[in-house]
Amino acid sequence: MSAQVQPYEVRSVTSAGDDGIGAVGRRLRRGFGGALHLPGEEGYEAARRPLFPSIDPRPAVVAEATGPADVRAAVTAAREHGLPLAVQATGHGTHVACGGGVLLKTSAMAAVMVDPARRVARVGAGARWADVLAAAAPFGLAPLSGSSPAVGVVGYTLGGGLGWLAREHGFAADSVVRAEVVTADGGTVTASADRDPELFWALRGGGGNFGVVTSLEFRLYPVTSVYAGVAYFPIERAAETLARYRAFAAGAPDAMSTAVLLRRMPGTEDVPAAVRGRRVLAIKAMYDGDPGDAERLLRPLREAAGPHLLDEFRVTPYAKAAMGGTACRHLDLFEELPDPVIDALVEAEARDGSPISAVEIRHWGGALTRPAPDAGPVGDRATRFSVIVDARVPDLVESLRPHATGGSFLNFLSDPSRTATAYTAQDHRRLTEVKRAYDPDNVFRRNLNIAPAPEASRRAARA
Repeated sequence: MSAQVQPYEVRSVTSAGDDGIGAVGRRLRRGFGGALHLPGEEGYEAARRPLFPSIDPRPAVVAEATGPADVRAAVTAAREHGLPLAVQATGHGTHVACGGGVLLKTSAMAAVMVDPARRVARVGAGARWADVLAAAAPFGLAPLSGSSPAVGVVGYTLGGGLGWLAREHGFAADSVVRAEVVTADGGTVTASADRDPELFWALRGGGGNFGVVTSLEFRLYPVTSVYAGVAYFPIERAAETLARYRAFAAGAPDAMSTAVLLRRMPGTEDVPAAVRGRRVLAIKAMYDGDPGDAERLLRPLREAAGPHLLDEFRVTPYAKAAMGGTACRHLDLFEELPDPVIDALVEAEARDGSPISAVEIRHWGGALTRPAPDAGPVGDRATRFSVIVDARVPDLVESLRPHATGGSFLNFLSDPSRTATAYTAQDHRRLTEVKRAYDPDNVFRRNLNIAPAPEASRRAARA
């Protein structure tokens, strides 16, 4: 457990004053190995921006760490000067602006090492899945990577990590074996099942709330090639296909991961002519096994959807099988997929003038529902289906709500006010206690935040 530290008073840029901002820059320049960018300096505008334009952060300083020592220096400097601190690798998970604070970027810490004998990878804080896929593939191994190779490994994994091998091998967080962490007091902790086990539990699903993970070790799996791709069909049989999907999912083996999408395809030249500008139903799948078995398993779905417009299924190296994802503006989780949900989704997508361009219904289950006894706090594992919509349509939200679990998933969240819904009530209470132990002043708060448990609740828990 971290040593006791002095209370952390977060001040705004106004209350800290220009001298405070200059002071943190001067403090970092005395011992920081990476690049520093202050307002008005060359490179600041490019360095301050997250991946998505939904926020417009203007930090007092952008610090690009080259290693754990830089991370410790940035955390300590922010604390000493009472400035907000935000951590960003690729920016995919950046949802809270760090105005007037220290934006710590870990993108340069991208080293990847693979131990093929142990089937383990060790990655730096800035590594992306493309780096791990390239390093693991020569050994016939694969990580539990996400839908895009450009996504950062650490943020994705700490948020749970739902990839295309998840039904077979679980959440990415479930495969973590060790983490090096810089805590709120600037100290370093190695968290594992045997060392700091409460922190280790919290990291595997609790996001970036407990420290800055400077390196992560996780298991790899013997996966080389897979049968994967997307097939596109006319939209007219969407309701029948989704009803068949419900039955299909009930008997699908763990090695089969699938999603069904309702999409309005762009009319641009980069889209194949067969589907360009059309409303389509798409069946997306990945199967870790014999291609013939995959085709047999998928046949009922194909028959329900009708003759295809375009079929892109193929046998491919796992490292090249990433199939992208749907932008998440609304998420619901379901234990079942009843007719009213199917009807509401089909009607909302088909409506004239609908802002929806993609609806994705994805099958969960399998190994996701069978965690090890010490598994981390990754949402409600009873989830069988997720529905992601790329626009928020109020009447659709109301139609889905009575049938949804009310839960969410941290990797898919963009609203910090809903963070608690990504966990069971019991897990969230435990997370707040771990937060109280490792970050009592909530230094790591510019994120999907888990606040520390109040002292009163700690006394009650002991009673």
